[in-house]
Amino acid sequence: MARRNLNDLLAFVTIAREGSFTRAAAQLGVTQSALSQTMRALEDRLAIRLLTRTTRSVSPTEAGERLLKAIGHRFDDIEAELEALTVLRDKPAGTVRITCGDLVLRTILLPKLTPLLHAYPDIEIEFDVNYGFRDIVADRFDAGVRLGESIDQDMIAVPIGPPLRMAAVASPDYLASRQAPAKPEDLVSHRCINLRLPTYGGLYVWEFERRGRPLNVHVEGQLTFNTSPPIVEAALDGMGIAFLPEDEVSPYLQQGRLVRLLEDWCPPFPGYYLYYPSRRQPSPAFSLVLEALKLKQVRS
Repeated sequence: MARRNLNDLLAFVTIAREGSFTRAAAQLGVTQSALSQTMRALEDRLAIRLLTRTTRSVSPTEAGERLLKAIGHRFDDIEAELEALTVLRDKPAGTVRITCGDLVLRTILLPKLTPLLHAYPDIEIEFDVNYGFRDIVADRFDAGVRLGESIDQDMIAVPIGPPLRMAAVASPDYLASRQAPAKPEDLVSHRCINLRLPTYGGLYVWEFERRGRPLNVHVEGQLTFNTSPPIVEAALDGMGIAFLPEDEVSPYLQQGRLVRLLEDWCPPFPGYYLYYPSRRQPSPAFSLVLEALKLKQVRS
């Protein structure tokens, strides 16, 4: 029996997962026209339509879904086995893909992983800066980084950073003509800078706690952003009160450009965790990344 070239099946799996010929072509390193020809040849050979194409997206047909479920994980298994073979090399090699936010990338991931990259030049790390909750299995990431309280239970979660605190802040100019809030309920009479959550699209409800008593406040204001850097800028410009992780505003608090408010209502909470699927065998490269990121226990 003649052996089949599996490149066309790999092309199909990549297109179905990406939902785009453009993104799939970039991932596979081929032109979009060549990828389209490969898919037409595969569908002609099987005499069945595998993909539904529209002007905006590509999605599997019923037959395509069946094929994707049958073979998609097999390519993942092959890739994992090939990566596992790097343990037999003098030095581990391979690519580790991590999805994360920009703050944790700057403050934790890059500082901890830069020495590793110098020590192991054959290891590559790809960072996907994303504020939504990516499906790391479907999107073929090795790991993701989130706050501990938001990680699914079927994932292995490893702490990589210290506890965090939120900080309500405003500029001295904003507070010059207003009385600072004495309790979270006072925020309803202030201009606040809102954050729209990227995953569900709703506005973030400001969460406070004091002596075990939680209190959530729905705030209002003229500005809403879906990322934190412009919120910091708006607060510095006197446009209202912001509510962000302490690390994002601490330099401006030290410089006196921002003033902290309601500090006794902002207790510490679990910080960032690296999470990855429990059923996936880590590659040697990923194991080194994991070890470099683990929060080291301080011995007394």
